[in-house]
Amino acid sequence: MSNESKSLAAKSGKLDAKRIGDLLVNNALIIIMLVVAGYVAVTQPSFLSPRSLINLLTLTAAYLPVALGIAGCIVLTGTDLSAGRAVGITACISASLLQAADAANKMWPNIGTLPIPLVIVIVVALGALIGAFNGFFVAKFKLHPFIVTLATQLILYTVLLLYVQAGNNNGMAISGLDAGYRNFVVGNPPLLTFPDGQGGQLQIPNFVIYAVLLTALMWFIWNKTTFGKNMFALGANEEAAKVSGVNVLGTTIAVFALAGAMYGWAGFIESARIASNTANTGLNYELDAIAACVIGGVSFVGGIGKISGIVIGVIMLRLIFVALPLVGMDQNLQYAIKGGIILFACALDMRKYLVKK
Repeated sequence: MSNESKSLAAKSGKLDAKRIGDLLVNNALIIIMLVVAGYVAVTQPSFLSPRSLINLLTLTAAYLPVALGIAGCIVLTGTDLSAGRAVGITACISASLLQAADAANKMWPNIGTLPIPLVIVIVVALGALIGAFNGFFVAKFKLHPFIVTLATQLILYTVLLLYVQAGNNNGMAISGLDAGYRNFVVGNPPLLTFPDGQGGQLQIPNFVIYAVLLTALMWFIWNKTTFGKNMFALGANEEAAKVSGVNVLGTTIAVFALAGAMYGWAGFIESARIASNTANTGLNYELDAIAACVIGGVSFVGGIGKISGIVIGVIMLRLIFVALPLVGMDQNLQYAIKGGIILFACALDMRKYLVKK
């Protein structure tokens, strides 16, 4: 072999090693989480039991809509700190409008139980309105989304505290939900009932199906519509997008409004899933959503993100928080772990950006 061939082979080896090193570093968080999950699976066989996997699936479906919504805000190099409170207020409104007619301490006794489709329209529209409010202040006044959504979070929490005091509720948990509402969300079709091998039944609730359909819809919006293309263009380079004819104000408001609509749907689902709603419903849901997005590769640099990555991020985050209690991890440490995950994932994200520059 000539000296030139040897030199080329050495360079090729270095490049391959560098690629492998970059791949490992850039995906370090997912690798660590998989290692933790693998360790738990070996030491706690119940972790991979059918019942545990169904639980993981339902938790993923419950938290996925918020992540799908907030991801668009991150693509625009922003965020949304009001997501959890938007979920909370739409959950409490859903519960109050869909209490059983004979429920004790019915919040609004004079209106009965509203039709489910009407309540869905109300809470999704309210969520979209909250999102549009955020988007307007971000785009029109060039305020940072962190500041705008922090202010909105505080406003929504105040409204939520006042709402749970209204009517006949007097600040109590809003419960006694209509059976039809509960069945619509947490009921299950016969085709999604399986034997667990121990004489019992495993049931996949309806809201898992809704989450799959919602994910497909968001994939279509992101990848097959002009709105989706404009969103990514705006996130990647606002000035270039503006020159290309993208309506910056309209697109920004639409992205935040779509996020708000997702929060409204999540609130509707969460209300029936937990069946007892208070002013703390939805607390810190935005942290889970942001962590899931950055794990899934949605970049705070802007203009980068995939629906498949968001789904993977939500699954991985839920996987960790299902696994850790099985090995004796104190539940009180979960917020510190979430904070560490967000910090580590953002550091890796920024590393990728700096390498590209």
